[in-house]
Amino acid sequence: MVYREIVAVTGLSGLFQLLATKSDGAIVRNLADKSTKFISARLHNVTPLESIEVYTTGDNVRLHNVFQKMKDSEGTTPLVDAKADNNAVKSYFKSIFPEFDDERVYVSDMKKMVKWFEILKANDMLNFESMEEATAEAEASAAETATEVAEEKPAKKSKAAKAEATEEGAEEKPAKKARAKKAAEPVAEGEEKPAKKTAKKKKTEE
Repeated sequence: MVYREIVAVTGLSGLFQLLATKSDGAIVRNLADKSTKFISARLHNVTPLESIEVYTTGDNVRLHNVFQKMKDSEGTTPLVDAKADNNAVKSYFKSIFPEFDDERVYVSDMKKMVKWFEILKANDMLNFESMEEATAEAEASAAETATEVAEEKPAKKSKAAKAEATEEGAEEKPAKKARAKKAAEPVAEGEEKPAKKTAKKKKTEE
């Protein structure tokens, strides 16, 4: 069981491991009591934890980043009780994650994160280092792909310029023919000479 398999299901409390998906729903296992059940797609929505983002005063962060902060702070800041009052819950998250935006994140969602953290901890699923490495590798691969695409563009531009030059050369050919025809016109005018010879022959016969 790995973190990317863990999902939240609307209408059901707790967390679940996604075992299989079907056209009309999914089969999940409850992380708390290990029971397996089928959930209908008409009644429930399945959300992978790895796809959830949390509001901050800057860029949004992945949910596992918040869990990591909660884990790292356990030695100095004890985990707040999920049943504590709203101000206590808000204060806890602001203390472990100063950039946490408690104005856009509902207190009910904060309490849900506390419950989820406890479930993940009980199942020894708070090791997110491998996820960070995978994310870094994915970002590096995306950057390399973007660089390759950027390098290909000038080559395409050169081909386009070459094609334009070929078209211009093709357009010049009719112009050359026109000039050749014009140069041939004086030769046509020179055809008057035979006419002069004919006139001279007539005079001789008289």
